Amino acid sequence: MKKLLTLASLLVAVSLVLTACGGGGSSASDLLGAIEERGYVLVSTDPNYAPQSFLNTEGSRPSDTKCPGDALTTAEMQGFDVDVAKAVGEYLGVETCFATPSWDAITAGNWADKWDVSVGSMTITTARQKILDFSVPYYYTPAVVAVAADSGITSLDGLSGQAVCAGASTTYEFWLNNDMEGLGLPESSIYAEVPADVTVVPLETDQECAQAIAAGRTDFVAYVTSETVVDANLAAGMPVVKLDGAVYSEDLAAAFDKGSTLDTTSLRAKVDELFTAMHSDGRLSALSNQWFEIDLTQAPNQ
Repeated sequence: MKKLLTLASLLVAVSLVLTACGGGGSSASDLLGAIEERGYVLVSTDPNYAPQSFLNTEGSRPSDTKCPGDALTTAEMQGFDVDVAKAVGEYLGVETCFATPSWDAITAGNWADKWDVSVGSMTITTARQKILDFSVPYYYTPAVVAVAADSGITSLDGLSGQAVCAGASTTYEFWLNNDMEGLGLPESSIYAEVPADVTVVPLETDQECAQAIAAGRTDFVAYVTSETVVDANLAAGMPVVKLDGAVYSEDLAAAFDKGSTLDTTSLRAKVDELFTAMHSDGRLSALSNQWFEIDLTQAPNQ
């Protein structure tokens, strides 16, 4: 009897795990149905990417949340991407929860149903489109270079022969490595060539590059990231200087895993509907102005 009880307990545990991961516990025929059935959408994003997404140190986890125990709630996160993700949940009629995997895990695809969608300022690239599906863009940002304030560097050419930091598996790292295939952007969106003989120093996220400079790290003199991140670094008093001119522009969108067990077509259609409506009625512009103090929701050259 003890062995039978033990086996029964194991089966219950496995069932709970499958249900939590969107697997065998759902009777839904697609991912949207599974999300509606469980009552929450699990969004991957970065907890250290202000002002797009970062931890709310004053927030506390609500007792009535449907979010899994290892996921963060909307009360525990804040930022532009977080507010966009919250809007997704509201549009679907469910709670929004946040998973925080590494960026390279998100961009690699094959998420094993661990989260439903990425709303994390991901650039649409041809390489990523092979493994991920994308929504319509919800905003657009220039990629820029910032240097340590005491470096004496005042132009992009001054980075020749220097070490430059970027987040691992980001478009910023691809650009620094002259990996135009990995960058996967149209030529019209690329504005500058990489300085000669640059040594690339990858960290887990590009925000960590700025934080490392502020902490006194000296094995690189600059970093490449979104202009929104550099502006936030400057506002926070970090000892960096933004070089003039963008190096390329990015179309940023929600991403969906092509390897998802459940079909994502209807979910992507819903997100497209929402983003299109938020562009039209000004909600995305309002969020952009709130978090960036500029409207970044209009496509370049429009």
